Amino acid sequence: MKVTIIGFGSWGIPLGCLLHKNGHTVTAWDNAEYIDKLLKTRRNEYLPGAEIPPEIKLTSDVSADAEMFVFACTSRAIGKIAPLFAPFFSREKIVVNTSKGLEEGSGLRISQFLQGLGDAPVAVLSGPSHAEEVLKGIPTTVVAAAEDAATARLVQEVFSCENFRVYTSSDVIGAEIGGAMKNVIALAAGCSDGLGFGDNTKAALITRGIAEITRLGVAMGADERTFAGLSGIGDLIVTCTSRHSRNWRAGFALAEGKSLEAVRAEIGATVEGADTAAAALVLARKYGADMPIIEETNKILFEGKNPRDAVVALMMRERKGE
Repeated sequence: MKVTIIGFGSWGIPLGCLLHKNGHTVTAWDNAEYIDKLLKTRRNEYLPGAEIPPEIKLTSDVSADAEMFVFACTSRAIGKIAPLFAPFFSREKIVVNTSKGLEEGSGLRISQFLQGLGDAPVAVLSGPSHAEEVLKGIPTTVVAAAEDAATARLVQEVFSCENFRVYTSSDVIGAEIGGAMKNVIALAAGCSDGLGFGDNTKAALITRGIAEITRLGVAMGADERTFAGLSGIGDLIVTCTSRHSRNWRAGFALAEGKSLEAVRAEIGATVEGADTAAAALVLARKYGADMPIIEETNKILFEGKNPRDAVVALMMRERKGE
């Protein structure tokens, strides 16, 4: 297929290289300044050792010459970038969202936002998939979710290879909510490690975190079983336990007393959990979902609450059954 990757950064590059390896014709789109740098070096500073194959076309020109548009830009940017390509969305083309967050301006799930821009079928690709490992060909398994089964199967076929296994699902809501919310829980996990807490605390955050995510997802119409799968607990585990995770690293730095602004500058790349946290709290209140970890993480991020005090607040909540 002819595939255009929109947002050719730390996630777009591994996906582009994967699709190229699978025999597809890949075009990579990003802003002009960044593309000019890539044309000179064919490297990205956040992916050491990554070389972009010469067959991948790099461009800053918006074009309709694609059968599949794959959005790999940040959730914060998608509201500005997606409308540029919207005139080319049609029922003969497929749009794939790989960003894990919520659209900043509307608070919508990203696939909802994309569906509102045109007639193209929209799928979501999500699961435990660190970019660095996908680029190295380390075995990875994800989920392609779409309301239309044929769309999900086509995305599965396009992306699947010997080191990238793709399952299908019809639960788009569950796949997206799992992918977005886990980043916020990962911030809390990073704070826990930064405070010097141990495995007991991390296990509690992961298990109570997936309980919170499930409550919200089910209230929004998702299938509860999705959160026991790759785009739920699978993605949460990998993001809460790995130093590859920008969200974990951000939480760790916050626990060291750094401000959110300083953390963003230090990491130098998008921290999706910080961008999603406030919108997650809005959704929790809208749907009546109890999400205390999300609440305390928001207080750490935006109210200057000491992470240690946030842990105490969680531990001293009203006693209840699991």
